[in-house]
Amino acid sequence: MLRRLSKPSPVMVVAVTSTLCLVAGGLFAAGVIRTKAEADSGSQCGNTAAETLGWGTPNRTSDFTDPSSLDAWTLYDSVGHGGNGRRTPEAISATDGVLTITGDARGNSGGMGSFPGQLYGRWEACIKSPPSAPGYHAVFLLWPDAEDWPVGGEVDIMEAKRPDRQSVESWLHYGRDDDRVRNEMPIDATQWHSWAVEWTPKHVAVYVDGVMWWEETDHAKLPPRSMHACLQLDNMGGDVSQGAQMMVDWLKQYPV
Repeated sequence: MLRRLSKPSPVMVVAVTSTLCLVAGGLFAAGVIRTKAEADSGSQCGNTAAETLGWGTPNRTSDFTDPSSLDAWTLYDSVGHGGNGRRTPEAISATDGVLTITGDARGNSGGMGSFPGQLYGRWEACIKSPPSAPGYHAVFLLWPDAEDWPVGGEVDIMEAKRPDRQSVESWLHYGRDDDRVRNEMPIDATQWHSWAVEWTPKHVAVYVDGVMWWEETDHAKLPPRSMHACLQLDNMGGDVSQGAQMMVDWLKQYPV
């Protein structure tokens, strides 16, 4: 059963640099909300699910401090999504603590996966996506290690698809027929936000800036096997003439 949170979890806001908007019964920042701990750490994101829920120490962290930080990832070098353009390692850079994936006007972009994955876990990333050409989608997702999609499942934690990046969708794919559960919220994805997922034998829950957005508890819809995190700027076809970028401050993986 899909459940959206009716009341946001309490959060400590130390400094607010944006207005707040009411989304799906909870408060979400249109810009950046920062706690003192996050500000001191140098993170671009404010409230996080890991901090709010006490997830503890991550078992994998990517801070993207320099190009060597990409050695822990598999960078795609293949035809693009749906045969559109190419996914090329040249589209990905890590400099001064920020990962940037760039899509060009020819339709070439990039994506990368973090292997090996794990059976159940928590993942969180600090992401923003500037306004883009209509054909480019910025996606943070979990993908099956066995590459047996769709039966292996897919969790699109965040997918920014509107050119103005003023809303984000989240999808849960399951079953042989690629059945889907879809959620959407209005949010300014051109600003930094923390996006997280918790996957256990009992549920999949997605969080934005430390607040639960939605939850699925129907076991038949949950991923059946090990999954890994992916960051992708997908060329979905159509107009890509203005290009696009996806920026990531950090990504962390936690056990459950």
